[in-house]
Amino acid sequence: MQPILAAGAAVLGWSLFEAQWVEFIEIDVPLQRLPPELDGFTIVHLSDFHLGTVSLSARTLSRAVSWAREQEPDVVVLTGDLLSRQRGESALRRGIEGLRPRYGTFAVLGNHDVDATRDPFSTPTDASALSEAGAVLLEDSSANFEVNGRRIQVVGGDPRRGWKAARLTRLADSDADLRILLFHFPDVTERLPPGAFDLVLAGHLHGGQICLPAPQGKLRLEHLRARHWEGLHETPAGMLYVSRGLGTSFVPFRFLARPEATKLVLRSTG
Repeated sequence: MQPILAAGAAVLGWSLFEAQWVEFIEIDVPLQRLPPELDGFTIVHLSDFHLGTVSLSARTLSRAVSWAREQEPDVVVLTGDLLSRQRGESALRRGIEGLRPRYGTFAVLGNHDVDATRDPFSTPTDASALSEAGAVLLEDSSANFEVNGRRIQVVGGDPRRGWKAARLTRLADSDADLRILLFHFPDVTERLPPGAFDLVLAGHLHGGQICLPAPQGKLRLEHLRARHWEGLHETPAGMLYVSRGLGTSFVPFRFLARPEATKLVLRSTG
């Protein structure tokens, strides 16, 4: 019995350590329609902070923010589940204020932010906390800015209005040289028509958060069914990047699913 207890304690200890062992990733994202003037455009993608819970999420966010500032990105995007309890609001404000990208920080809400979760203690995120800290919150809306004479559009979807792609597609500006969609749930790409967006950025799945090794790969114990768990994927709807996120939900552990902060470098293949 003692060896079993010791092994269990070791696994829990490692899982608690892994939950704050942030992996810093830099990846090139090839986009066929990207103009040469936007080749090398950089995006830092952060997701799923789950601040305010009994976890180490505030610590992982602080590390990610310090790294993000060193990258001097063009934009930072936050793809939801930022706040799970109101007591995490001050950490959220500090994190956003510390980012300071060239062209802005853009955010969307996740299901925890709008209290659509099985967590009985979840509280809705106060949207004013995001805007007052300097982020642009996109709730079925878009923002446009110009870089090197080319127009970039960032569209953000509101999870409270479901996953219907028609309304998101209507927001896409056909005249924009680069169209980016932020949506908390990666499965939105299964509903979008081809060509509506060049790049879709999402989170939600935590890479499974707690995974077990298996002959066919990881057995992921959170969100058991998913087409795209993490990383970069080419889909009919456009390139998709799914972040494992920085925080945890329900339990403060991760196993074989390290938290991540990601720098995406856009590359023209046209």
